Formats: sequence, C-alpha cells, structure tokens
Amino acid sequence: MPPADPWVLFDIDGTLVDSSRLIVRVWRQVAAEFGADAEAILAECHGRRDAEIVPMFFRAPDVAAVLARIQELEAAGGDLLRPVPGAPELLASLAPERWAAVTSGPSGLMTGRLRAARLPVPAVLVAADHVERGKPDPEGYLAAARALGADPGACVVVEDAPAGVAAGRRAGMFVAAVTTTHTPGQLEGADVVLDRLADLGEALAGAADRRA
Repeated sequence: MPPADPWVLFDIDGTLVDSSRLIVRVWRQVAAEFGADAEAILAECHGRRDAEIVPMFFRAPDVAAVLARIQELEAAGGDLLRPVPGAPELLASLAPERWAAVTSGPSGLMTGRLRAARLPVPAVLVAADHVERGKPDPEGYLAAARALGADPGACVVVEDAPAGVAAGRRAGMFVAAVTTTHTPGQLEGADVVLDRLADLGEALAGAADRRA
C-alpha cells in the first residue's frame, strides 16, 4: 500500500524523459568505435551508471576514452529528447518540495536533459556523481529522502528499469514502475506496474481510497 500524501522520487531516463533514441544511438556508436557488442550493452545499461557498465564490455585501456566519448555524444543529442507522455502534467500537479529526481547519469548532463525536454529541474536531484554506489543500491533514493526531510516509508519511487525498482525496494519505499522501456514481467519487483506515467496519480489515489 503506498503512503498517504507521499513524497515522489522519480528516475529521469525512461521515466520523465524519453531518451531511448539517444541512448541506443550513443551505445551503438561507441560500441562500433571501440569494438564492443552493442546489443549486449543495451540489454544491461538501463538504469545503471555508465561508469559501471563500460568496464563490463570494453577493454580496460579504453574505459576512460569510452566514458569521455559517451558524454560527448550525449551532450550533442538533445534534439532526440522528448518528455515521457504525461510527465509535464504530472510534475505540474506536484508541489516543488514534494518531489525529487534520482538518476544514474551525471548531474550536469541530466539537468540538461530535463531542460531539453522542457521539464522542471527539481531542487533535489541526486545523480551519479553524488553517490558512491549506483542503482540497484538504494544510496541515491535514501539520499533524496534525507534531502527532502522525508521518511523513506513515506516516499513513492517511480522507475522504468529493474535496477531502479530494486533500488527503491531496498530503500524501503513503495515502487511504481512504468512500462516505457521494459515489460511488466521485467518489472515484477515493483509494488505496482503502470502502462502510462499519466496513470500514477490515479493509482495512488485509488490506493488511498481503499485505505480509507
């Protein structure tokens, strides 16, 4: 059961920002340039930090160059970014102090993605460069809850990837998953799985009604 009047903690890529075309293009290009298996990378990369994924698929001497090339390509791809349907309206309905973003990307890049998609940048944004351990570790979500002054049990995590779902559950939070990048079966660890981000408010309100 979700908490009443929750704080809402959003992932960014695939949850608020539709970055799928950019992510696929970047990983396929760096894989081609450095001799890696793009499809194997794409099967693992969603919701996880580049610094954790790159050493899994690229030669150790190439890691620094690959990471730099990824940032270069991502910074140049803002024209491929769109808001996930329902994201602008959902964020507009929330008080600024009641939501945050927790992302596996670097803070500067992810702030740029939100702006490119014409979405607000929250006062609390916990990014890859703010934590020692990325998703599925709960560190990022727990840090966001602290920054908001919220108890973890009073938070709802909104995610699109298995690693993020696991991070939210390990943080002791209610997790709502949206099927923007993964199938319902891949997100079965979530408390609720939604077809659309726009359904989040209705799902939480329905649960609150059942509680009453």
